[in-house]
Amino acid sequence: MAIDFHTLEWIQAFKDKLNSDEAKDWQEAASDWEGDFLFVVEPDGGLKEKFIFHVDLWHGECRKVAYYKEGDKLPESEFQYVGIYSNWIKLINGEIDPIKGILMRKFKLVGNKMKVLRAVKAAQELIATAQKIETKFL
Repeated sequence: MAIDFHTLEWIQAFKDKLNSDEAKDWQEAASDWEGDFLFVVEPDGGLKEKFIFHVDLWHGECRKVAYYKEGDKLPESEFQYVGIYSNWIKLINGEIDPIKGILMRKFKLVGNKMKVLRAVKAAQELIATAQKIETKFL
């Protein structure tokens, strides 16, 4: 059953996938990664309101996730990965690479870019894991 992307249910399913046997490639690639992200989804197309996923990643484990709407008090995070909704759809569908998306200015990365660029395989496997969720978009 497909899960709506713009929901708490989706980000919880993502956490479960990241911590499952299906994500061994991500877990291995991210084994020395320390850092959390705010994934900021800006409105466009059918999406009328910004929403944000907080994802806490630590040594190949997703320790915590949270869902926020525009106006909510956000936690401090090491990184923000920001893009419009239509580009998030392309990212989740495998049409945009997470790192090339930054270089092509489809996404904006706030935080230590060099740290992320040293973890290209982990970033790619993170998105490959997201692609394993049957996702429904607006």
